[in-house]
Amino acid sequence: SLIVAEYAYKLAGPAHSFEKAVGKGPALHPGITMDLSDLEELTEKVIGCAIAVHDELGPGLLESVYTECLMIELAANQLRVEGERHVPIVYRGQTIRGRLRIDLLVEDQVIIEVKSAERSNPVFMAQLVTYLKLTGMPAGLLMNFNLSTLKAGLKRASHPDVYALKRRDRAQNDRL
Repeated sequence: SLIVAEYAYKLAGPAHSFEKAVGKGPALHPGITMDLSDLEELTEKVIGCAIAVHDELGPGLLESVYTECLMIELAANQLRVEGERHVPIVYRGQTIRGRLRIDLLVEDQVIIEVKSAERSNPVFMAQLVTYLKLTGMPAGLLMNFNLSTLKAGLKRASHPDVYALKRRDRAQNDRL
């Protein structure tokens, strides 16, 4: 999944072209404390909730149905979830009227982009990485519910700063 995140990061473009296009996003959100094991545990719990929804409903429904059911499942598992968070876009220091809309935000740390598409499209992942950059949230999950298993439609992404930390940690562990 780190390779997928790196590919999506490249699709979203390097920082200098990204800044020209939509404004400079934050590094990591200032309120985020970086404990990668807690973040990993949270994403696993979220994935478990999504699998429960997919097992119950199967493929073939609208994104809005999966989104609403996932909100119910997350709340039932004592996770704080916010739907349709609007994210302002800043261009050259000015906030533009258009806003991005994040499908779900869990525990103010994990962005969930819900899809119900016949096939995956690389732009879905690029969109998620862009949301991570603009919000400074550390992790994101792309979930396509319109496949026979959720696992086939699940992709993880990390904020570029978190991704860099993971790569550094992995390189250090490989040297040991």
